[in-house]
Amino acid sequence: MSGALDGRLALVTGAGRGIGAAVVEALVEEGARVVATDLALGDVETLAGKLGERVTPRRLDVTDAAAVDTLVDAAESGLGPLDIAVNVAGVLRDAPVTELTDEDWAAHFAVNTTGVFHVSRAVARRMTGRGRGSIVTVASNAGGIPRANFAAYAASKAAAVMFTKCLGLEVARQGVRCNTVSPGSTMTDMQRALWTEGEEEASARRVIEGDLASYRTGIPLGRIADPSDIADAVVFLASDRARHITMHDLYVDGGATLRA
Repeated sequence: MSGALDGRLALVTGAGRGIGAAVVEALVEEGARVVATDLALGDVETLAGKLGERVTPRRLDVTDAAAVDTLVDAAESGLGPLDIAVNVAGVLRDAPVTELTDEDWAAHFAVNTTGVFHVSRAVARRMTGRGRGSIVTVASNAGGIPRANFAAYAASKAAAVMFTKCLGLEVARQGVRCNTVSPGSTMTDMQRALWTEGEEEASARRVIEGDLASYRTGIPLGRIADPSDIADAVVFLASDRARHITMHDLYVDGGATLRA
C-alpha cells in the first residue's frame, strides 16, 4: 500500500461484485475509507467483512434520487466529507433493437445514466463548496464504437460519458475533477452472462480473436481484462497523481477499439 489516498473518504456504487468490488479493494489498499454501496446489501456486507473496518456497507438504489441524497448526507454527517465518488453501478441486457422492450431501454438509462446523474449531482454540490474532489464514472468502450445487440447499453454509457465531461467543465474552477474509465471486455459476472454456459473458454477466445460476422475487432493485447485492471485506472484518476486531468475518457480495453 502506497498510502496515496490516506485520509480520503470515497463513495462507490455497484460495489458488491466485479469492477465495483475491485475498486473498493484498490481504494482501501491506497489508504482510503470507503462507503461501499450496492442494491444487494449482502454483497457489500460480505466485501466489508473481507476488507475490514475501512469499508462501510450500505444499500443504495441509484435510480432513486431521494435515496442518493439521503445516503450522501448520512455519509458526510457520520464519516466526514467525501473526497472521491466512483460510479460503477450498471446493467446490461443484450438484444437487437427490434427486440428491445420499452422496459429494457428505460432500465439501461435509469441505472447507467440517470444513476450517474443522481450520485454525481449529490456529491458535486458538496465538493464544489469545499473546492476539491474527484468523480470517476465507469462507462464502457461500447459507448465509443457501434456494437450489435448493445444499442441500449452503448447509448446509455455514451450519455454517461458526455454527462461526466459536461459536469467536469462546470465544476473545474471549483477544483473538482470529473473523468471516466471505459473498460472493454472484463472478467465479471456481466461478461460471463453473455456467454453460453459450458463454453466459457471458447467464448473468451472469440472475444480475444474478434468476430468478423458481428463486425467486432479482437483485443490486440490478447487477454480479457481483470477487474483490478479497471480499478487501477480508477484509483489513478481519483488520486492526486491525476491532479491535472479532468474531462478525460480513459479506455482500458487492451486496444480493442483501435483508438489512436
